[in-house]
Amino acid sequence: MADKVIKNLKKGGFILIDGVPCEIVSINISKSGKHGAAKARVEGMGMFDGRRRSIIKPADAKVQVPILNKKQAQVLAITGDKAQLMDLTDYSTFDLDVPKSMKGKLKSGEEIMYYEIEGKKTLESPK
Repeated sequence: MADKVIKNLKKGGFILIDGVPCEIVSINISKSGKHGAAKARVEGMGMFDGRRRSIIKPADAKVQVPILNKKQAQVLAITGDKAQLMDLTDYSTFDLDVPKSMKGKLKSGEEIMYYEIEGKKTLESPK
């Protein structure tokens, strides 16, 4: 994890909200008042559960940003909604849920990209 200042974040980037990695959907920064600092409202979409989350903090506050690791794997087998994959660097095998957008498109033997975020793996590509 890395720290970033909220006012330096951009739409489409990533942030940890309540310990969950989220893609930033919108950022609204209010103007500073006579005696106060500017406030920022950040809305994000959870990468693993698809839930919408938001935080409100001062615009110069630091927040945690997840580190995304893009890796390559080979599809070994597809059974129902699960795909068995083998990592092409360390040859470990694991099962992942197949996202709705990829159903019917995966084939055994092909190489695909997957993402490891905060120790969890997903086939869903961060946009």
